Amino acid sequence: MEWLGVAVRFGLYLDLAAALGVPFFALYARDAAALLPLRGAIRCAGFFGIMLSLAGLFQLSAAMAGKPLVEVDAVDLLAVLTGMAFGTAWLVRSAALVVLAASASFLPARPIAALGIASASGAVALATLAWAGHGVMDEGAIGWLHLGADIAHLLAAGIWIGALLCLLFLAVRPGRRADSDHLRVLYHTLDGFAVIGSAVVAVLLLTGLVNGWLLVGPAGLVLLPVSLYGQLLLAKLALFAVMLGLAATNRYRLTPALAARIDTDDLPGAMQLLRISLALETACGVVVLAFVAWLGTLQPIVSMG
Repeated sequence: MEWLGVAVRFGLYLDLAAALGVPFFALYARDAAALLPLRGAIRCAGFFGIMLSLAGLFQLSAAMAGKPLVEVDAVDLLAVLTGMAFGTAWLVRSAALVVLAASASFLPARPIAALGIASASGAVALATLAWAGHGVMDEGAIGWLHLGADIAHLLAAGIWIGALLCLLFLAVRPGRRADSDHLRVLYHTLDGFAVIGSAVVAVLLLTGLVNGWLLVGPAGLVLLPVSLYGQLLLAKLALFAVMLGLAATNRYRLTPALAARIDTDDLPGAMQLLRISLALETACGVVVLAFVAWLGTLQPIVSMG
């Protein structure tokens, strides 16, 4: 049951990050948006988000009732939906995901409005995950600070992960279809993401410090290497540092090199290193989400006696 909960949480983190990040990416990268399968991606994010949310609801209901998963009934589900903040967040998320999936139908006629609605509903759906984690462990002003930091952290991570998925899709386009026009779109998209990417990193660092202070605290630093929670947190931070290094390499070396290769018509050489870098950065991001899903099921260090 414990590993099922971690797996569902991981699936939700990844799916809802894409639910926000992909349409948001398409909003500011309009040239690149024409090369992405947006309708299918948005509909899939909505569908799988609903399915994973249902799985999470059944898993939590079984845990709260002390029953096997197959014995959960309507009474158990209603107890969670009506008696817990998680239930309210679940209902809001489900409604947002329905809106998200429906918005894909309006993409051909009103793309900007549809992408705006999809981004907003994806943001709402992703933000609700804060009510399934440590962000609700505190009360009063500290509680609101913790919850706000959690939500901002989730949204910034979703924008980054969504952008990586889109950029990787653009970069792995088969060579026979990746002509110079395609590569110019990729270059301008990478170059244009620099400002947004810097803002995302700043939000992640600031909210990460707030969460670290509230979940670990200065006194808990010595417990980081000797507790499972601390070990996972350190692994997550190490992967985040790798992502920062890869993002800096993309911005300051590989993106300018891409422009130079386009000018000399060296199309295969322009893509090879960029593909590898984006694939590694995306893989690191996915593993970070897996660590976050696991961390959310563990007792934070400040609660350890």
